Amino acid sequence: MSNIGTYDERRKNFDWSISEEELEYKPENVINIGWYCSDRICQMGKADKLALIWEGFGGREKKYSYNDIRLASNTIGDFLQKCGIKSEDRVCIFLDRIPELYLGFLGILKIGAIAQPLFSAFGDESLLVRLENAETSAIITQRKHVGKVRKIIDKLPHLKHVIIVDHDGKKPLKEREMVFSLEEAEPVENLKIYPTKAESASVLHYTSGTTGLPKGVKHVHYSLIGQYLTAKWVLDISDDDIYWCTADPGWVTGTSYGIIGPWSLGVTQCVLDAGFSADAWYRFIEKHKVTVWYSAPTAIRSLMKAGDEVVKKYDLSSLRHLVSVGEPLNAEAVVWSEKVFGRPFHDSYWQTETGAIMISNYPGMKIKPGSMGKPFPGIEATILDPETYNPISQPGRIGLIAFKPGWPSMMRTYWKNEETYKSKFVNGWYLSGDRANIDKDGYFWFIGRDDDVINTGGHLVSPFEVESALLEHEAVAESAVVSKPDEVNMEVVKAFVVLHPGHEPDDDMELNIMNFIRKRLSPLAMPQEIEYVESLPKTRSGKIMRRLLHAKEWGEEIGDTSTLEDE
Repeated sequence: MSNIGTYDERRKNFDWSISEEELEYKPENVINIGWYCSDRICQMGKADKLALIWEGFGGREKKYSYNDIRLASNTIGDFLQKCGIKSEDRVCIFLDRIPELYLGFLGILKIGAIAQPLFSAFGDESLLVRLENAETSAIITQRKHVGKVRKIIDKLPHLKHVIIVDHDGKKPLKEREMVFSLEEAEPVENLKIYPTKAESASVLHYTSGTTGLPKGVKHVHYSLIGQYLTAKWVLDISDDDIYWCTADPGWVTGTSYGIIGPWSLGVTQCVLDAGFSADAWYRFIEKHKVTVWYSAPTAIRSLMKAGDEVVKKYDLSSLRHLVSVGEPLNAEAVVWSEKVFGRPFHDSYWQTETGAIMISNYPGMKIKPGSMGKPFPGIEATILDPETYNPISQPGRIGLIAFKPGWPSMMRTYWKNEETYKSKFVNGWYLSGDRANIDKDGYFWFIGRDDDVINTGGHLVSPFEVESALLEHEAVAESAVVSKPDEVNMEVVKAFVVLHPGHEPDDDMELNIMNFIRKRLSPLAMPQEIEYVESLPKTRSGKIMRRLLHAKEWGEEIGDTSTLEDE
């Protein structure tokens, strides 16, 4: 029996007070995520339980108990306070996936400051835009990344402290720089936890929209109520699980479900900071006997690309529940995972702005491969008519995915951009910016970003549908579909395709692929052109940046590319 029990029963009897009671939180009380993810677990008698297994390059390993993470986050919080960091000051975490990232996140929250996690792969310009917008007070970083900070520090008058966690003393410190070593610092047994309330700001995540500058999504400590329960019911995390979330905390999944969810539940989680390869990942699962695995479709497709034979080299029998996030999971990937792991990946849908999982496939619920699943209990989701913004009752009709505001982890604003925030709410609904339809059984089916959907001759084509059909072809490793201009139909479908090794992009291949997908797609959805590429542009969280391909076809400005994987 899964944590969620029977989905329909949970929907019928649901109230968020279920989560509040389990966390022993009463409205108006203090609620501090840092305390809940460390001190509280220790008070529950789990001080010696393993909280984090970290593995870096070359198999280096560190392990931390819940008491270790309590002390470490206290020590970091105390250091920041002595630097003059106060409640609501923004503290940026600009680190690789080293333990200080995870422990620092809790330490920042414990003192009432706002954590601002950023991908360590960002260049100096991308860093500048986000630190400037947030008026960040301090940044925690490493020797290998401090050069980027030095390039822009003169443009950041608010940035008072540049804290280097691995300084070796060989080179002199520059302006505003200071050293902090977790290994050498005196552990702080008692830290006064800042009395944050439900609406106190906790995390500032920057999301890269299709146009304009990145937006700072502000979350609050009450988001814990949603993150705790979704981690328990969707990820099905139980006390004896070994959990692995592959997401970097520079991305919201890496904080909501790579820090807050598992640690608020008091489970052991693993972190691998050693790059991607199928062998490395499978070896990691086998070594640590991972039971629950949360990953992204891009990674899953990369594992598919590596083939079925490599899976057989490892004992992956510990796996019991697999979930995916980040972009739609193609039906082919669900079928493949069932074949090679003996278990399907359960797709889940949510956004930086929603803070927690909104629509998902649940343990024990029938999976329809390719579907996003159904709304989480307590979430009212619908499809709106794009013209009237009224809910669509007709099954199968495409519209805008929308949610009734009021769930615990919903963003509270865009940082210094209230106008854009307000524009996300229409007719009493939060607009996700994505399109889908709902079938007669209540399952949601993703169509595409509102601005990705292709209108060819008045017929709406889902890029996801075409990409999924292409991926079923044995030669196709990855695909991305956008519109291109057309004199007759205004726009038509164009596909960008990455082939598996050993397949040549010639005329015969194109004919073969076209004949293959013709049986699966309507004539209007058929690509009018296939362009073969070595790789697709992706964000660091693994999402395909279709808008870059679209901009190229239409001769448009490409906009913000700061989250681009190889920038």
